[in-house]
Amino acid sequence: MGFLFSLHMNEFVTYILFSPSTGKKYVGFTSDLINRIKSHNIYDKKGYTSRFRPWEVLHVEFFDNKTDAIKREKWFKSGVGREYIKNHIL
Repeated sequence: MGFLFSLHMNEFVTYILFSPSTGKKYVGFTSDLINRIKSHNIYDKKGYTSRFRPWEVLHVEFFDNKTDAIKREKWFKSGVGREYIKNHIL
């Protein structure tokens, strides 16, 4: 008899992507990191990230709730957050 295995994560992720071919960075959040990265690199036909493929995952932070993940995303997109990325993550 087989087992039915279902994985449901209640984690939210803030992530930073890097495009080595262009030097561009992208900050986002999701509750499904693997599929979101696939969207950026494969599935999406229009939009900002589709123009600068391929993307590599540069940084990931996990949160227990969506609110905190969004706050962190907004912070990374602020002037202070962009400086932090440049000085500590890149």
